[in-house]
Amino acid sequence: MRAAVLHAPGDIRLEDVPVPQPKADEVLLRVNAVGVCGSDLPRMLIKGAHRMPLICGHEFSGEIVDLGAGVRGFDKGELVAVPPLIACNECDQCLRGQYSRCRKYDYFGSRRDGAYAEYVAVPLSNLLKTPAGIDPRAVAMTDPASIALHAIWKAGGFTIGRRGGVIGCGPIGLFAIQYMKLMGASEVVAVDVSEEKLEMAREAGATHTALSSATVDPDLLCDVVVEAAGHPSSINRAVRMAGPGGHISFIGIPVGDVTLENATFQHFLRQEVSLHGSWNSFGAPFPGDQWTVSLEKLGSGDLKWEFMITHELDLAELPGMFDRFKQGGFFFSKVMFRP
Repeated sequence: MRAAVLHAPGDIRLEDVPVPQPKADEVLLRVNAVGVCGSDLPRMLIKGAHRMPLICGHEFSGEIVDLGAGVRGFDKGELVAVPPLIACNECDQCLRGQYSRCRKYDYFGSRRDGAYAEYVAVPLSNLLKTPAGIDPRAVAMTDPASIALHAIWKAGGFTIGRRGGVIGCGPIGLFAIQYMKLMGASEVVAVDVSEEKLEMAREAGATHTALSSATVDPDLLCDVVVEAAGHPSSINRAVRMAGPGGHISFIGIPVGDVTLENATFQHFLRQEVSLHGSWNSFGAPFPGDQWTVSLEKLGSGDLKWEFMITHELDLAELPGMFDRFKQGGFFFSKVMFRP
């Protein structure tokens, strides 16, 4: 099969590799669609993966083409979603149902071969049935949608009439805007460095938008803020956007050190703002309501997703696309490959 193999940061090669054989309690999937996650950029261009060579890619959907021994409840030809974390089910966090904090996890696309390939073998425990008639590309968007929902729930969720805020209007931020509106947010304030991304935020339902260069509007402080950019400036801004007693969930992954400015810390302290780390998207029973709700909302049309896809490419174009990511200078939101 064809696969995009990461040999070292920046060294991505399209290769012919053996098709994986499903073991007991595994299925073989033909990959229908796989999206580029923001975490793939530093992994594949700067930091490298947990081991290399490796096939990356963890936001994917697939059709079952072969069943390993002992597989029950799924049939060939089914379209499935795949939560990418493989929990150990033994550590203290797994036993508490906190799978995002698993201490001995495996993970598609960073620790084991993922879906930048034509086929991938997946354990039965990581298969989710999908709504009838759902687009395979929508299924591949379940991961960012569930991450957004997990973050909102980490911050305490919403009650009708509250004001939400989102910093960083990539796919996760765009899903966060939509979830806030579905939960009854009266207003959602969206912030990004890009006017093109703010236009997408308005399509997602944001009622107020601002470039990150603008000062924080004191009349638009928020009850819940989702920070999905991971830049020190956006992290400081997220704190200052929170109203008295507000909550902030941090999703964005910083590359370097982060400093809270004195004015930021004073706001956090005096306004009794609560800061929440949000990692991955999983709950109990695995993979959690984050995944099952997101799949249902993507299938019903309550979550819009197609407008986020700016590039839809063949797998052969993957190495060149990552070269473009490295060079920068072009607009993109969700990049999707169709192996």
